[in-house]
Amino acid sequence: MSFRLAVLISGKGSNLRAIQEAIERGTCAGSIVAVISDRASAQGLTFAAEHGLPSSVVSVRDYPDRSAWDAALAAKVADFMPDLVVLAGFMRVVGAAFLDRFAHRVINVHPALLPLFPGTNGPEQALAAGVRVTGCTVHVVDAGVDTGPIIAQAVVRVLPDDTNDTLHERIQHAEHQLFPRVVDAIARGVVTLGAQVRMSGASDDGTILFAPLFRDGPT
Repeated sequence: MSFRLAVLISGKGSNLRAIQEAIERGTCAGSIVAVISDRASAQGLTFAAEHGLPSSVVSVRDYPDRSAWDAALAAKVADFMPDLVVLAGFMRVVGAAFLDRFAHRVINVHPALLPLFPGTNGPEQALAAGVRVTGCTVHVVDAGVDTGPIIAQAVVRVLPDDTNDTLHERIQHAEHQLFPRVVDAIARGVVTLGAQVRMSGASDDGTILFAPLFRDGPT
């Protein structure tokens, strides 16, 4: 039976696209059984429709409070019986009802090298701090803000003339390389999620998932 993925998005769905394209190439195990957004206007829903991926919208505005929305979101995702829930540019914080239902089965990609620069505007925080490198982190989602166990990270150099937009673009490129690899490793049992992340070996090309990916050369 195929490893089932539910992907949650809020915008253009570039990481959704990266994962689906890796699945189509045969480099990412599993299949996307649901694409769920909190916004009906999310461009990623168009991509889902074009690729025959079932989709749904669970909008915060349709519920009296965040707790009710969180419970409804959890119920909708559960309808698709996913093995893994992938937050791919999902701009809402999932709550207790959701995390209880999918304990140790929710992952997220964050545009910084956690634990540095959690929360919003990771690239902007990196520029303000004057760091030489930043990157992206795939981590297990817990009740905190970007505090869950780290699965893998990719490193991106900060260039002297970087703006928030140029740096974020290169970080996203690294995300598109790393995120499908992590999903594949989880689907194949190379990585096991829990209160701690456990690895049983290396990826197919012999590299360890924690190894940095310098997209534009070392500093």
